[in-house]
Amino acid sequence: MRQSIENLVKDRIIDHGRGWCFTPMHFSDLGNDPSIRKALSLLQKQNFIRRLAQGVYDYPITHDLLGIIPPDLNEVAKAIAEKNGVQIQPAGAHAANLVGLSNQVPGRVIFLTEGPSRTVKIGNQKIVFKKTTKKIMSSAGTREGLLIQAMKNLGKDHIDQVARARIAEFLKNSNEKEIKENMKFAPAWMRVIVFEIMGLKQ
Repeated sequence: MRQSIENLVKDRIIDHGRGWCFTPMHFSDLGNDPSIRKALSLLQKQNFIRRLAQGVYDYPITHDLLGIIPPDLNEVAKAIAEKNGVQIQPAGAHAANLVGLSNQVPGRVIFLTEGPSRTVKIGNQKIVFKKTTKKIMSSAGTREGLLIQAMKNLGKDHIDQVARARIAEFLKNSNEKEIKENMKFAPAWMRVIVFEIMGLKQ
């Protein structure tokens, strides 16, 4: 007997595990758009999945004491980017926090993108997508790309010994070729600092 679309969708969600964020596009091979949306709507009514924003859902993580855990905004942003076929790059205080150059947990997380600018509200938090240039997005998705945005947020005058040690730790798995390639469009002051920390020649 052929499985129903709802069961196929449910099986895929279970396979990905709790914490997975997705859109109807992630099931496009299982059926047509209306049938996928109907299946997701039914699963939401059963409280099996949670609707985070229009067309964005997750399979929530539950905790014995805390109940349902808020979604990981990085995962939400990733699902939205996949749906729109665009790249994203964490920026601002969010990037600094991911690299470990800041302990500040921002109430709104910023992602650069080559797609259109928009803001998506998730509960009491916001994901801000900011349109930027192809040049800036050339290192998106790399350690160096994330570091560029983190250092930009911190500012040249705040790269102290603690920050330098954190940068060295963050880039320890990058080789010289990767660092040079992904840092080529970074501001000159960043390249000087990073190359010095990593013992590379300009």
